[in-house]
Amino acid sequence: MRNIFVIAWRDIRAVFVSPIAYVVLTGFLLLAGWFFFNLLGQFNRMISIYSGMQGYDTTWLNLNDAVIAPLLQNLSVVLLIVIPMMTMRSFAEERSSGTYELLFTSPVRVSEIVLGKFLAGVFLVTLMIGLTLVYAGILVYFGNPEFGLLASGFLGLYLIAISYVAVGNFTSALTSNQIIAAVSSLVILLLLFVISWPADGASETTKQILKYASVTDHLSTMIRGIIDTQDLVYFVSLTVVFLFFTHRAVESARWK
Repeated sequence: MRNIFVIAWRDIRAVFVSPIAYVVLTGFLLLAGWFFFNLLGQFNRMISIYSGMQGYDTTWLNLNDAVIAPLLQNLSVVLLIVIPMMTMRSFAEERSSGTYELLFTSPVRVSEIVLGKFLAGVFLVTLMIGLTLVYAGILVYFGNPEFGLLASGFLGLYLIAISYVAVGNFTSALTSNQIIAAVSSLVILLLLFVISWPADGASETTKQILKYASVTDHLSTMIRGIIDTQDLVYFVSLTVVFLFFTHRAVESARWK
């Protein structure tokens, strides 16, 4: 475990010494803030308009559907773009700078290298999503959202971000070119994002497979306030599978 944390701390320190972490965090928070305040402003305008209509029922207008759900959906798309840029350097930079050989000759196992770099990515996404909790705090303080729905939605966003990190590390382990790593990761994540789109026109079996493979379908369930074991298993399985692929890619490079 000590080697895992040493490698993770090495990567975290390298990211924060360079401007990468600050650019990523600033960009993500600016976009999150833009989405939040625009959605909140739109919700307030809807309340004002419909409240002025005599006898009009406004009970269907709520923070959960008008602000929280679209905010989390939008943030999942932003993470899909941001995380490949954040993880592209994890292994690719080691290859291009020639420090890959130093890692392989040091007394650490491949699994420790993979998990250490994965934990570094998890730390960054934890910080990113943790900072966005200020928007949830604003809603709780000034409004009356459903706390359970809020918690399950942010949990879903956190799980999807962790799985994105695993995918990003895998593509980074395949190449020494950071741009290729980022683009490859983006393509895989986009495929997982849109894979359920043709499900409605497919057979029942194919439809079930496509919907289960889609990250958006599982995230949407959690955003609605439902924490299903199937969704948790999906995100954990997706993360573990790509960690295994990363291990095999690094192991292959080590033997070469």
